[in-house]
Amino acid sequence: MLSIQYWQKELAFEFPFTISKGTKTHQPTFIVELGWRGLKGYGEAPAISYYDITTRQMADDLEKYKTAIERFSLMDPKRFWHFLHHLIPGNPFLVCALDMAAWDLFGKMRKQSLRDLLQIQPTFSPPLTDYTIGIDSKEMMLQKLRQNPAPVYKIKLGGMHDLEIIEAIRKETTAAIRVDANAGWTYDEAKEILPALTLFGVELIEQPLPIEQWTDMQALKSISSIPMIADESCVNAKDIEHCAESFHGINIKLTKCSGITPAMEMIASARKKGLKIMLGCMNESSIGTAAMVHLSPLVDYLDADGPLLLKEDLATGLLLENHAWQIPSGHGLGIQINNDL
Repeated sequence: MLSIQYWQKELAFEFPFTISKGTKTHQPTFIVELGWRGLKGYGEAPAISYYDITTRQMADDLEKYKTAIERFSLMDPKRFWHFLHHLIPGNPFLVCALDMAAWDLFGKMRKQSLRDLLQIQPTFSPPLTDYTIGIDSKEMMLQKLRQNPAPVYKIKLGGMHDLEIIEAIRKETTAAIRVDANAGWTYDEAKEILPALTLFGVELIEQPLPIEQWTDMQALKSISSIPMIADESCVNAKDIEHCAESFHGINIKLTKCSGITPAMEMIASARKKGLKIMLGCMNESSIGTAAMVHLSPLVDYLDADGPLLLKEDLATGLLLENHAWQIPSGHGLGIQINNDL
């Protein structure tokens, strides 16, 4: 029989984190521990305000279904995810944390890493993770860039001075630049800024327009030589068909799609559609980031800088070399939980 423990944490950012939807100084996150005969598996799901799921709601739903979950016989994490998906259909964030913990625990039961369980072949050139710079004054954004040298930056935009900021950043660095508007532009604004972003060599643009503007997004895609990547427009597998018409690629986030199990299915579906794939973070600690790192050989772009943006972490075992996360070789996620969790 499984055992369950959980924690609600508020992880402080190194700098206040601002996107087009607002500012925060801490990242609320929910940690789950699944235990079985002395072995323990861990999963994580950050709470994001605009998805309207809090850590309190995750805790309440887990308490509601805890007995049923503990009675599940963990013989196959995929079956466990399907059980959870139907048991708790309104809380994909909680399902993600439990799915991740199940894979971690199952790897320890089988004495295999997550990568080996999923039969993911390593690559000699793993995708580099970017470093995100949130919306701020031009001077502060440049200061953050100087303090955090990286080969790839994700720049959050969606304000009145977007073009001025990108121009200043390009003068400061030759690193690859990714732009994330978090649905903060209108079609006319995006069309107006696109030539300059092309001139400055921007590598990709995430979610330029609000999610309901599919027709405008399709028109923007048709005139852009920069890959357009769906984020808010692509939550789970059912969104891929629609996104293939209006974007060049998708951003898969474990928390919003409900875990490792559906993420693997989304990767396969996106490849069949010829889409580029980014694996994105929601400011996870090393727990959630480790799961992303194991999946990273399957994708084109990696946005896994949560541990780099946070003042504190909840686990150890992840190693960053030249801005490429090294896949842990230990069982399950391959990380060690901090004693003060």
